[in-house]
Amino acid sequence: MIPIERQQQILHLLAERGVVSILELTERLDVSHMTVRRDIQKLEQQGRVLSVSGGVSLAERITSEPSHAAKRSLMQEAKLAIARLAAEQVTAGSTVYLDAGTTSLELARELALRDDLMIVTNDFMVCAYLIEHGLGRLYHTGGMVIRDNQSCAGEATAHFLSNLHLDIAFLSSSSWDLHGISTPNEEKVPVKRAVVEAASTRILICDSSKYGKVGTFKVVGWEAIDQVITDDRLAQNARDMLAQHGVQLSLVSLGADPFTQASTRGSSPVR
Repeated sequence: MIPIERQQQILHLLAERGVVSILELTERLDVSHMTVRRDIQKLEQQGRVLSVSGGVSLAERITSEPSHAAKRSLMQEAKLAIARLAAEQVTAGSTVYLDAGTTSLELARELALRDDLMIVTNDFMVCAYLIEHGLGRLYHTGGMVIRDNQSCAGEATAHFLSNLHLDIAFLSSSSWDLHGISTPNEEKVPVKRAVVEAASTRILICDSSKYGKVGTFKVVGWEAIDQVITDDRLAQNARDMLAQHGVQLSLVSLGADPFTQASTRGSSPVR
């Protein structure tokens, strides 16, 4: 059986079952573990499957994002820990961008009492919190309103951001994989790309449950991201991929101590 036939068989099994173990694939295809892993790697590079512990699953293609209200209670422990670690990256006197999202809202809470910062956001919930509680300068991007997401997007938002010099930008995403960040919402693409162009440092703050999900529209590849802050449930293959791209990875623990972290830059430890 040639590789493309094996890969089609793997996809057929996954369509029926959702998740299949490496052991079962070696027995069904009558090949070695190494051969199966090579086939999985090829399919993963195409964005069709996702490696999981001991096996493989279909990549999840998302066509819409949950509303802000629906996301508020998801992975709350991870969001709090990610926000606390992210806040440590912000140096005195910085101009900071907070992307739309519930993790960004937690980060806004961490930064609110910093009167030395200028914070820019496209998120109405972040803006409302900082209007009431924040001490620093505050700008909202304006633009086309996305009601469910409680934020602005589109070309007008991107144009506002293109006129700024940001010291550090914290990006959010509903989907990220081996190829980078994606979104099911076309209007978000120019905004995130404008942020990447405007910022000296670009950090993705996103819990591990979003990894392996793919949106229709690609935003940026990993060459555009300096650091990822996520939780320690992130799959090992994702950690390896980020190291290969030279992206700093900072992990918050979801164990007994939610604020324990480990970081790597490539294959060398940073913390």
